Amino acid sequence: MSKKRRDIPVFDQPIIETHCHLDYLKDRPLAETLAEAQRVNIERVITIAVSPDNLATVRELSQTAPWVYGTQGVHPHDAEKYTDAAEAEIRAHAGDDKIVAVGEIGLDYFYDNADRDVQRDVFRRQLQIACDTDRPVVIHSREADDDTIDILKEFEGTLKQRGVIHSFTSGPGLAQYALDEGWCLGFNGITTFNKAENVRDIVRMAPIEQILLETDSPFLTPVPYRGKENAPFYIPFVAEKIAEVKQLPLENVLATTYDNSLRTFFQRQ
Repeated sequence: MSKKRRDIPVFDQPIIETHCHLDYLKDRPLAETLAEAQRVNIERVITIAVSPDNLATVRELSQTAPWVYGTQGVHPHDAEKYTDAAEAEIRAHAGDDKIVAVGEIGLDYFYDNADRDVQRDVFRRQLQIACDTDRPVVIHSREADDDTIDILKEFEGTLKQRGVIHSFTSGPGLAQYALDEGWCLGFNGITTFNKAENVRDIVRMAPIEQILLETDSPFLTPVPYRGKENAPFYIPFVAEKIAEVKQLPLENVLATTYDNSLRTFFQRQ
């Protein structure tokens, strides 16, 4: 007999989903996903661009509801697809009303889907866009801590906004550098995984004032729904785990991460 999964909790304090990929969700119609997110008091959703091929798609998705927003950027996996035309498109739309950040950009030396020199060049070029357009940044960094720090140091004086290192799975060195420089760290369902004590260690060291909640859906579905496609409406489980790990009242975690999200992405709204 299968064990029934616990229902998704619904909290009085609204939550902002700071990182998902709505165009990758396949299990149900978008309208149904958004309705379920609203049911569990998700107040805003940020859907993230990753490729020249989905920049326009993300902009279109950001228009599907007043509370859906997007980003513009090229992920390190697709760094070799980055062109002057893609850069011009990101620049042209970085300041759109429903676009809240440049991203998802960064370095990924785990999969190495693109040449590392190309990744570093594309990372720098997009950080420059953020500098020039005064936008926050959504960073992906995997197995690339040292180079991520070195490149961010190049922009310390010119990057007016900071942003988030999302789905944080890196070491304490990058975490401490980012925290000292005013970045937020994004945490998702990984925090609920049995073997992710290294991530929970970073949760413990990060001030709650610099933590953002995300799902990175359709990936990284939190316990107790692992095995199912992830979606924004599972984010309450992430909030619960952050509260447990940090030994803080859940109400504190919800209110503070909500304020963090507003401060990071919605100062212009």
